[in-house]
Amino acid sequence: MNATSTTFQFLCIVPGLAFLLLIFTKVFSRRRSSPVDGHGWAVLITGCDSGFGYELARCLDHKGFVVFAGCLFPQGTGAQNLAKQSSHRLKLLKLDVTRDADVRQAKATVQENLPEKGLWAVVNNAGISDWAEIEWNTIEDFRRMVDINLFGCIRTTLAFLPLVRAAKGRVVFVSSIFSFFNCLNMGSYSVSKRGQEAFADCLRVEMASFGVKVSIIQPGNFGQATNIVKMKTVSDIWLKFDEERKQTFSQDYIKLAIEYFVSTCRTGFTNADKVINAMLHAITAPTPRRRYMVVSAKDRVFFQLYPYLPTALTDAVFSLSSMYATRKEMLYVK
Repeated sequence: MNATSTTFQFLCIVPGLAFLLLIFTKVFSRRRSSPVDGHGWAVLITGCDSGFGYELARCLDHKGFVVFAGCLFPQGTGAQNLAKQSSHRLKLLKLDVTRDADVRQAKATVQENLPEKGLWAVVNNAGISDWAEIEWNTIEDFRRMVDINLFGCIRTTLAFLPLVRAAKGRVVFVSSIFSFFNCLNMGSYSVSKRGQEAFADCLRVEMASFGVKVSIIQPGNFGQATNIVKMKTVSDIWLKFDEERKQTFSQDYIKLAIEYFVSTCRTGFTNADKVINAMLHAITAPTPRRRYMVVSAKDRVFFQLYPYLPTALTDAVFSLSSMYATRKEMLYVK
């Protein structure tokens, strides 16, 4: 009896001791490790014409990294301003992530200009955003979204992965809370970002054997900070409709949807600092996180719980929205 009791107590204590040992090891290792020194390392960032990519390129340049800034329009105002605000280490690249030729040329340029330590990180930042109900989109709208936000990341990552693997470096993906938060008007965007995260998750598991760390950044409402959100008029949407859709979605409802979307964007962050800090941590921290959810403090609990809630409950959340109730009343009304 005593032996059984002792064994039971031992089995109860062991998991607790193992957990404490794990916490101690992580804390100790973080104290002993220091952030990655940028000098001698290079980083490739896609989508540097504006927004997150533009700001991250400036920050990494100031930290001593050789920055290869991929831009859709390297001769454009955004790219040229970036070059003027940065050191000689920053190099602009013509990089349309939907074009194999651009990616091949960018890789050749990077290989020819690598600093002594190599390519430390690839940041898949290039992307587009759009809003529309699923039936307001054409298959071409979906294809364009996925080609840039998903296949663009895959195309870039596959090309540069050997260089990152040689450095035992980092791959970072800029995703979105809409990768898991399904709501009105973000269908095509959610499809592209959910696919991107599936790719990143699989990549992270495979690259762990090589010492490469993969991180996903999940920004919340940063539309004002990046100007990535495309504003539309009623005509922009209405003129794309065939007669059947015009019978289903009235112009009054479209107007309401636009007003609701614009008002939601105005409640978001006005600068990109929180996202840039998360990206910097993913690139330079000794132990980067697998995911960085970047939302307001008041939204954090909701979005952290959301993926674990039953689907029936997450769907029911929308019934609490006045917009959702109004939508039901206005459908089919001319």
